[in-house]
Amino acid sequence: MKQTFKITGMTCQHCVKNIETAVQELNGLKKIKIHLKKGTALVHYHEEQLSSEAIINKITEAGYQAEVI
Repeated sequence: MKQTFKITGMTCQHCVKNIETAVQELNGLKKIKIHLKKGTALVHYHEEQLSSEAIINKITEAGYQAEVI
């Protein structure tokens, strides 16, 4: 599964690293690519192991807002 998320609150590469580190803790993640200027994250994951809601929750726990686009 491939999903794009809109992330609000990122201002620098440190923010990108925080989100990457948080999401990488989730089981079922294949790959995450964050575009700071666009404010988006492209996430590849196994949908039988991980949901978009779990990814959003993890990003929120890291201090940012996220939604599927």
